[in-house]
Amino acid sequence: MEESKTLWKWISSSAFLASMCCFPSVVLVMFGLASASTAAALSDQLYWGPFRKWLLLATFIFLSYGLIRYFKQQGVCTLDDAKRERKKVINVSLFTFGMFLIVYTIWNYIILDLIGIAFGIDAWKESSIWPLSLLFD
Repeated sequence: MEESKTLWKWISSSAFLASMCCFPSVVLVMFGLASASTAAALSDQLYWGPFRKWLLLATFIFLSYGLIRYFKQQGVCTLDDAKRERKKVINVSLFTFGMFLIVYTIWNYIILDLIGIAFGIDAWKESSIWPLSLLFD
């Protein structure tokens, strides 16, 4: 049970790391440190700029490192161990990356969008992939 908690911590923290292009904008607006238009411009710059590629690379490395630590705790320390436990390694890795994509999508494209729009980042209404503009007028 403790091993699965550790894996979920790596998945959720990786999803949080991947969403750092939009999270700072929401925090700045929530605490009144930036206007909504400044926050929208910042998130656009971070999301569409070169920073996002580096962020996704760091996220992939972070999640891979978490998988390596998880398998070492499970006793899969060498390549021979990995070959013997091939199905487990493949299944857990696919599950982890799949769950990362689900958690990241929900966190970044639903929760952060809702919070950002609720705090006045109106530019996110038009660019949202979800019909969030129906919730906020």
